[in-house]
Amino acid sequence: MNVALERLAAEVDLGHPSRDALRLAFGYACAARVEHLLEDPLVIACLNRLREHVTGTVPADLAVLAEEAAQLANHHQGSKSIDGCGHAAVSATYAVANATAGKALEAASYAAYAIVYAQGGYAAVAERVSFAPEFTWQCERLSSLASMPLTPREAAT
Repeated sequence: MNVALERLAAEVDLGHPSRDALRLAFGYACAARVEHLLEDPLVIACLNRLREHVTGTVPADLAVLAEEAAQLANHHQGSKSIDGCGHAAVSATYAVANATAGKALEAASYAAYAIVYAQGGYAAVAERVSFAPEFTWQCERLSSLASMPLTPREAAT
């Protein structure tokens, strides 16, 4: 959905196996922006373990972490809110699941949806302009991360 981000991802060759650290750092950065929308302490723990891995503090078994986060996302109770604002937590949870799996663009997409849902529910999601600030931030963040060697401290901020 973020065409500029997809273009930038292609330019920096984000999908190449040598870019694993960049994918994880960018996915983490996007998911961390919606941490305040997470409801499940287990999902927050997954995000924290990803942060520890990205920063080099504690290496994680990413396959196990990704599977755990995916199961949590797939079993989220969903939104009971008629206006859709509750979907922010669901989208934020999927952002974490995708970030832990190294699916940075998917994590970015879910994070953008989470932010927009939180700001205005279904009505805001229908307006493409609602995504503009987050899309801009995502492009700037990926560009910044891609232009520097990823030391643990830089990747997490």
